[in-house]
Amino acid sequence: MIGEFVLMTGRSNVLLAKQIGKLLKKKVHEPVSIFSDGEVRVRIAPNLRRRHVFIIQPTSFPVNDHLMELILMIDAARRASSSEIVAVIPYFGYSRQDRKEMPRVPISSSVVARCLEAVGVDRIMTVDIHSEQQQGFIKGAWDNLYGSYALIPALKKKHLKGIIVGSPDKGGVARATGYAKLLRADGIAIVYKERDVAINNSSETLEMVGEVKGRNVILVDDIIDTAGTITGASDFLKRRGAKQVIAAVTHGLFNGTSLERIEKSGIDKVIVTDTTALRDEVRKHPKVEMVSIAPLLAEAIRRVQTGESISSLIL
Repeated sequence: MIGEFVLMTGRSNVLLAKQIGKLLKKKVHEPVSIFSDGEVRVRIAPNLRRRHVFIIQPTSFPVNDHLMELILMIDAARRASSSEIVAVIPYFGYSRQDRKEMPRVPISSSVVARCLEAVGVDRIMTVDIHSEQQQGFIKGAWDNLYGSYALIPALKKKHLKGIIVGSPDKGGVARATGYAKLLRADGIAIVYKERDVAINNSSETLEMVGEVKGRNVILVDDIIDTAGTITGASDFLKRRGAKQVIAAVTHGLFNGTSLERIEKSGIDKVIVTDTTALRDEVRKHPKVEMVSIAPLLAEAIRRVQTGESISSLIL
């Protein structure tokens, strides 16, 4: 039996929030408005006293606006005497800034997490956070779910034979291994790249480990931003003889000339979830296929509320 809880959302991905609400048969409240000078205003309509509150708000573009909305919603819920506040952040902005990769830089992801904790969040829920050690940035609970819950069924529907799961960089080996196991793939391939950390969104494909000739390759990654990494890797795989290259990506940011790059690249299809609000041009692109993460998040919210384990959604 699900107890009393409230769902709310900011402006970052209202469609996803409403899909989650529909699955849970709960109204999703939208307490955010904007003053004429651009300031965020939050006014929550329902009574929150002694209720659990789930705030669904990916912090995607514009990142800082959506982050401020989230912070103010958490503060308002805390001041309204909520018993527990859960920030459901399908895409966690700043997650790629999770370490000091050079001198005199902040660990921005840690700063953001600690800000959320400081204003009163009790639990954070994410999907495919860029690095799982970020769960240690706060003292409270942090549940990180896997986008494979939505992506694997979509891939299985394609009934591919001779599958090789590929990673576009060395950091994605664990993810590629997990997908290979779930898809019963014939093996994995790792594309090496050299990234200049002093230049944003810059990478260069170098070499690979694995054999892809005549195989259907599924490239898995957590984020597609300007699409330089994924398209560079796909073109490299095609030159090495890959029959087909399908990219399975959790978070689709699609910034800059990403769609143009995808169109000109050797990628046959990009399967992406709706953790961020995808623009119409992305949704309608012939190479892009969207699958919803709403069932995963709705089930996770239900289990958190009832006290059931969510391990099966994580592992």
